[in-house]
Amino acid sequence: MRAIWKGAVSFGLVSVPVKLYSATESHDVSFRQVHAKDGGRIKYQRVCSIDGEEVPYSDIAKGYETEDGEMVILTEDDMANLPTTSSREIAVEKFVPSDQIDPLLFEKSYYLEPEGAGAKPYALLRQALLDADRMAVVTVALRQRVTTAVLRVRDDVIVLQTMMWPDEIRKPDFKVETGEVKDAEVKMAHMLVETLAGDFDASEFEDDYAEAVEAVVRAKIEGGEVKRTETSAKTGGEVVDLLAALQRSVDAAKSSRGETDERPAAKKAAAKKTAKKAPAKKAAKKTAAKKTTAKKAAKKAS
Repeated sequence: MRAIWKGAVSFGLVSVPVKLYSATESHDVSFRQVHAKDGGRIKYQRVCSIDGEEVPYSDIAKGYETEDGEMVILTEDDMANLPTTSSREIAVEKFVPSDQIDPLLFEKSYYLEPEGAGAKPYALLRQALLDADRMAVVTVALRQRVTTAVLRVRDDVIVLQTMMWPDEIRKPDFKVETGEVKDAEVKMAHMLVETLAGDFDASEFEDDYAEAVEAVVRAKIEGGEVKRTETSAKTGGEVVDLLAALQRSVDAAKSSRGETDERPAAKKAAAKKTAKKAPAKKAAKKTAAKKTTAKKAAKKAS
């Protein structure tokens, strides 16, 4: 991982030099919009809605739309006068009970690593948070904007989680009409909860959609259903970007679960079929869905 920010956590007179790392990354499957006839990528132009002319980047400004639809143009001078900060301090404002913060407020997560002489005060702060079962509410400037966040401990590492502002949390504009709930129904609901009770283990859940898309794409490649565009020719005929991205996503997911993958590199996948790894034991519904996907992929490949 590469540090995206350096600064210090300050609480009282104690300062902890730290590095900040992104704690999460997205493995969502993404598709490109292409011409169905020849596989060419669809391009978009920056066109003015008033005169219909294409606008170069040099003529693009920031606009703020008012509630009545009017547009206020902001100049570079206007933007420069806005309140920003380049502070490198994560200032602890207070320590609060962990159960007082609604998870709905949490936004992005980052790992904090102690730097240099910060190892000992880092350990001190970590232990204090664990012993008190509290989170530290902090203010921090990221990308020149001050935001609120919390510090908590996860697997011996202090995690910083930025938070939404209170007015960014929407309130439901509907009422839930539940009607009368009978005692027997409540008792049955309790029995269901106890039947399904257990400990959470993230490794038990898999992104079946990404794996299914990869199977379909691989079957099409092995069946020769690939559009050779100018872009793919310039890259030396390597497997399309989507397949490579999917392969990396699947490999990363398996690696996080401690599994190994001895399949050849992505660029050899189109030339050589690989043995399909037996799926882990799952619920009957997921097993049936995977079998159906495999049958469809095999049928298209033939």
